[in-house]
Amino acid sequence: MPRTAERATGIVLLTLASGQFVMTLDSSVMNVSIAQVAHDVGTTVTGIQTAITLYTLVMATLMIPGGKIGGLIGRRRAFVIGCVIYACGSFTTALAPNLGVLIFGWSFLEGIGAALIMPAIVALVASNFAAPDRPRAYGLVASAGAIAVAAGPLIGGLVTTYWTWRYVFAGEVVIVAVILLLTRKIADAPLGPRFRLDLVGAALSAIGLGVAVFGVLRSGEWGWVQTRPGGPSWIGLSPTIWLILAGLLVLRLFFAWEHRVVAAGKEPLVRPDMLRNAQLNGGLTMFFFQFLLQAGLFFTVPLYLSVALGMSALDTGIRLLPLSVTLLIAAVGIPRFFPRASPRTVVRWGVASLLGGIVSLLAGLEVGAGAEVVTVPLALAGLGVGALASQLGAVTVSAVPDEESGDVGGLQNTLTNLGASLGTALAGSVLIAGLTATFLQGVADNPAVRAEIAATAQVELAGGVPFISDAQVEEALTAAGLPDDEVAAITAENEAARITGLRASLAVLAVVALLALFFARLIPTRPVGEPAAGGTGPDDSAPPREPQDRDEPAAHDAAGAPSPPAPEDGTPQAP
Repeated sequence: MPRTAERATGIVLLTLASGQFVMTLDSSVMNVSIAQVAHDVGTTVTGIQTAITLYTLVMATLMIPGGKIGGLIGRRRAFVIGCVIYACGSFTTALAPNLGVLIFGWSFLEGIGAALIMPAIVALVASNFAAPDRPRAYGLVASAGAIAVAAGPLIGGLVTTYWTWRYVFAGEVVIVAVILLLTRKIADAPLGPRFRLDLVGAALSAIGLGVAVFGVLRSGEWGWVQTRPGGPSWIGLSPTIWLILAGLLVLRLFFAWEHRVVAAGKEPLVRPDMLRNAQLNGGLTMFFFQFLLQAGLFFTVPLYLSVALGMSALDTGIRLLPLSVTLLIAAVGIPRFFPRASPRTVVRWGVASLLGGIVSLLAGLEVGAGAEVVTVPLALAGLGVGALASQLGAVTVSAVPDEESGDVGGLQNTLTNLGASLGTALAGSVLIAGLTATFLQGVADNPAVRAEIAATAQVELAGGVPFISDAQVEEALTAAGLPDDEVAAITAENEAARITGLRASLAVLAVVALLALFFARLIPTRPVGEPAAGGTGPDDSAPPREPQDRDEPAAHDAAGAPSPPAPEDGTPQAP
């Protein structure tokens, strides 16, 4: 490759990787700065949990439409427009005086921008790099996201401790401005036939995902099946279970609608035949589990360090370094030193390492434990996340023809952000539920706490006990005029209840990790790009590299694996 062309592709790769870095940086910075952000915008940990969940939920619901919009207006134009919207959101977040403005700037505007940017990145890699260079390019872009996950806690901790978390979002505006200047070097992906955006499908998918995740988000306050005391009741049950069922029903209607759109010869939001691709399904499933576990762990551990132990944002970021280091080692080292490793083996070991980290933290977390209890568990979790990051992107993108890379980008980012939003919502709701039940029971049984105080707590805190530090508890109780011995007793109960809530969240994440270990069997055994060696099973069949007839379901062999696609028949696509 001529030196000039090599430099140009290097700039393109740097631009796209920088976009991936910025998209991933926000959540890791916000997680380590939860306590400070909550204080500055006048809300609670639950309020920031809501903002985190809404950010990933907005992205999850809009990723597929965002990918389709890129197919209509051009991938590079979608990337540029997304960057502008994202920068506006970052600027708004940097100035946010309250939770409402924070949610508008971060959860809403940045979420919309990311929904245009991230599917475009996948398609632009395909249009700017020759086929032999794409696995490396996809790997480096994914590594940029891994670096953001790894560096985010330290960056957020340093800036929050010595200045303010707002500077991180202001800095993102500058980074996005530089990215916009470099987009001129990016070759746009070719546009396909014109089509009408499937607005009905977009609405159904957004409503289905949004309603279900919102139900999970409020489960800590409402209860999962039985309504919590003081909470709303729908036909004798908690609204949570009804919202989850309603969301699943709407998603079922969404897929029925997509089949109808395909039967009418029109362009659907998601092609049902794509979801019959075994390799693609395996990659998407494991992406979902990875980000659910990752988000849940990144929500609970910083809370333990910053609230339960009262550590500063910088100290919290430093304590997360073992995860950052091992994540980078695995994400970069596995493709470099083990390029022919079986993706299924790597993914299984990655999930097992994540499970080991969660279980070891669960075993060591107790009243009186210090910050050192997170070191080994985080190192194991980092190895797991890095191992998954090294494989899954190549698995999903290589499962389809190049012209469908934008659609895969939308699906992939939908599943990752859906997993992240559910992970944060699930971990937070289980945490608050465990904290509330343990605290109220502890106060009621504690002889040092008067019966009338315990009764008042049962009424006022039935909807959920806030996750706050011992110092905040003591300050509130002293201001209420309680005697010192009662303040000490209630503070001790709160400390024990916090640990119980954290352990409950980790226990649920451990169960999810076991489930992920089972589904890792969906990942192929053959390294991506390596030709089949005569096998015919689902793990040895080559992924389809040519487009299928858009309106015909994918053929499958007797073992359930996708059969090699037929040559194109020249049938024009529906407008």
